[in-house]
Amino acid sequence: MIQFGFNPAPKPSYRRRKPTTKMRGRISSEVYNKAMVRSGGRCERCGSVEGLQCAHLIRRWKIDGETTVNDVAMLCGPSVNSGTCHNWIDYTAAGREWAAEFRQQLYDQDKE
Repeated sequence: MIQFGFNPAPKPSYRRRKPTTKMRGRISSEVYNKAMVRSGGRCERCGSVEGLQCAHLIRRWKIDGETTVNDVAMLCGPSVNSGTCHNWIDYTAAGREWAAEFRQQLYDQDKE
């Protein structure tokens, strides 16, 4: 009869070199505050003041470094409620197209 012993693999002693998608997509308070100032406390798509959320304009895994103010927009939400701007950009093709164009506008404004 063959007996197997408990032989766990050793844990690595080094830290992760590449940040995870969650780390890259984290919205810092500085980015949130800058986006809120830019929006004037209103949804940047429809102008509503109800239920504002800081929403990513592109998917987290597409962000190269850290999330910047040009990667987010203040939108009415929440994203799980249909009829909100946050839901619209997350779940419709037209919304994703609007988000890409809006993000490009923000980056173009920074170049000027």
